[in-house]
Amino acid sequence: MSKTVEFFFDLGSPATYLAYTQLPKICKQTDSQLIFRPMLLGGVFKATGNASPVTVPAKGRYMFQDLERYAKRYGVPLKFTPNFPINTLMLMRAVTGMQLHHPERFQAFIDCLFHALWVQGLSLDDPATVAAVLTQNGFDPNEVLALTADETVKATLKENTEEAVQRGVFGAPSMFVRDQLFFGQDRLDFILEALRAH
Repeated sequence: MSKTVEFFFDLGSPATYLAYTQLPKICKQTDSQLIFRPMLLGGVFKATGNASPVTVPAKGRYMFQDLERYAKRYGVPLKFTPNFPINTLMLMRAVTGMQLHHPERFQAFIDCLFHALWVQGLSLDDPATVAAVLTQNGFDPNEVLALTADETVKATLKENTEEAVQRGVFGAPSMFVRDQLFFGQDRLDFILEALRAH
């Protein structure tokens, strides 16, 4: 399996959640491998001068409606957390730490966090809520918290974010098929085309 999709993601993006629900199917159809690349969206915004669409009220209202249309098309639930947008620094460090140190549990880890954020609409900027979600899904919150303080983990997330920016990423989700960048969950058809042409 030589075909790959690099998926630069941040849990705090609803468009990223929608892409995450569809990319495994696309990879299965095209015999491709999905490579998860955690990054910090706040760091990308800072480096590129970009900002969340919700900073422009009219654009934010439209974005919510549009994402709901796509969720309906994909047949997946979507519920917005009342605290959107949230600071995802600790979450993305935890995701990076799990990928580095417990790769066998990585998929289950991001599954439970995406579900908590975008299916249940929970506020994962609240440590008590995060701890409850982790416990319910068989993770030890203290072990996860320890990962977020690991210097290698911090450095890896920073490096991933810097690499994303260097490669032209300005938001999430951003996906690469070879050196082609595809931004947004509404570009999945182009990813499918690129993989089929590979």
